[in-house]
Amino acid sequence: MSSPLDDETILARGAETLSGSHGTADAAERLGVLGLGAMGEPMARNLLAARGDLVVHARSPRQDLVAAGATWAASPRELAAQSDAILVMLPDLPELDAALEGPDGLLAGGGDLLLLIGSTSSPTGVRDLAARLADGAGGDRRILVVDCPVSGGVDGATAGTLSIMIGGDADVAARASALLAPCGTPVHLGPLGAGEVAKACNQLVVAATITALGEASELAARSGIDLDTMWTLLGRGYAGSNLLSSRKERLVAGDDSPSGAAKYMVKDLRFAADVASATGIHPALLPALRGIFDEIVDAGLGDRDLSVTRRLTADRHASAPEGVGDYAES
Repeated sequence: MSSPLDDETILARGAETLSGSHGTADAAERLGVLGLGAMGEPMARNLLAARGDLVVHARSPRQDLVAAGATWAASPRELAAQSDAILVMLPDLPELDAALEGPDGLLAGGGDLLLLIGSTSSPTGVRDLAARLADGAGGDRRILVVDCPVSGGVDGATAGTLSIMIGGDADVAARASALLAPCGTPVHLGPLGAGEVAKACNQLVVAATITALGEASELAARSGIDLDTMWTLLGRGYAGSNLLSSRKERLVAGDDSPSGAAKYMVKDLRFAADVASATGIHPALLPALRGIFDEIVDAGLGDRDLSVTRRLTADRHASAPEGVGDYAES
């Protein structure tokens, strides 16, 4: 059994993708980005800044990216025709399937293509897609696939500090890692689908942490504790996390205005449940978290930021039996 990796080893492996014999980015390789949402747009900016050229496509034209030097493709077909590799930053695989097919789809673009699937998706679904493309769904084109979901949120996407989880054959994963290096730290974790498994694990931890932060914030506020003071103090101890750092001000102010939409966690936790089922694990926490985020969506709060967990806790308090949650008065 291999020994655990420390942080320095992990970062070194990410760096190797830039300098290894298989990992050096080909300056002539044309890169495209499909999907310019909250994560795709800042990632595209970092790729454009590092490369000097980039082809992009989304549902709505982005003249600001074109003004910065990007080439706008009017359709997925045009994007594929002008790209050797495409980073896909769509919500999930059904959106990618729709972009692949039809006379204006990616598969109509001609030439070999590497698909870098940055969407948080089912590991099985990614493998099935790769198998379909390899079995002839791509026509005469040779379509390679890697999964490369990311963690770090919009802040990390903007700063180019994302954790990028790569799954795929070693040589193709190294090629993908070199292309994605301007966006953060890419690390090859295993065969195709391994990145999505890692992202499912990531989302399990994120869901648990933001739920705890939301509940703790409301508990402390109703107990008369100044939240800013408390989280500044607790952030220096074991309760500290990147998630607390990024959401502290929102939790203190009760600000869950749209940012990282909570509704996507429903999908992500479903994929985590699929992985648990496939590996014979019977988790205790995961079902509870799925119920919490289903409740958020059912309450019409799915478009709110993840910090909506504090609001959910407050709303539950409002409908709870008299005396429940009134610690300060007990």
